[in-house]
Amino acid sequence: MDIFGIDFTSRPSRRKPLTLARCVLDGERLDFVAMDALPTFAEFERLLRVPGPWIAALDFPFGHARRFVEGIGWPLDWAGYVATAHRLGRDGYRQALETYKADRPVGDKEHRRAADRLAASISPQKLYGVPVALMFFEGAPRLVASGVTVPGLQTGDPQRIVVEGYPGIVARQLIGRRSYKNDDRARQTPALLESRHALLAALRAQSVARYGIVVEAPDAIADDPSGDQLDAFICAVQAAWAWRRREQGFGMPADIDPVEGWITDPHVTGETSR
Repeated sequence: MDIFGIDFTSRPSRRKPLTLARCVLDGERLDFVAMDALPTFAEFERLLRVPGPWIAALDFPFGHARRFVEGIGWPLDWAGYVATAHRLGRDGYRQALETYKADRPVGDKEHRRAADRLAASISPQKLYGVPVALMFFEGAPRLVASGVTVPGLQTGDPQRIVVEGYPGIVARQLIGRRSYKNDDRARQTPALLESRHALLAALRAQSVARYGIVVEAPDAIADDPSGDQLDAFICAVQAAWAWRRREQGFGMPADIDPVEGWITDPHVTGETSR
């Protein structure tokens, strides 16, 4: 089975492309094949339309919290509110998010989904720091348009499946709160390099216990100081786990909120790997 993991960015370029880890799952073994750079969204769109079978995990929030969608008055179905956000344009969407939180009390401005709370990930409304809101804005409409299946959110081509990944929860499980990446060259230290290699080594060593698969990948993917290659590969591991759980809803709870979606990882659902 072809397995893809993608580290996402809201403004891909040659300097900061989308990073694609291509892998193959054979039974209980996941083998790394290649790492590709996608410097434009056009290349990402072409990838989504590659004939299957394949499954991909992408590192950005596919949805918003129900509390936010209800509060802002958008349609209460995923494709509907994705289309509403897209019609606003990037600047209009940003302004809508800013306006929504402007008069709300501190602590009630940016809402998290159920999966965000379990994964300790930030609100999909976040525009600054790691601008995951802009990643949603750029990524979700392309998922809708591509006709892929997004379990829990969209029934599309059953041979092209996309799930939401989140490398952060894997890193915290394996190396705690140690920093392991930075896009700022001045802050790309030997300590971060050591942390990335420690993370990859721990992932290899614990993949059977945590994900039910043997994971093989070269040390070189941990050399990338941005961490994008390592994050893309971690997403591939999450995609492989989801594929092996396809008969059980791709590892997602049966009662996930169809407005919000879910983050695919056994540590979010509290499962042990089988």
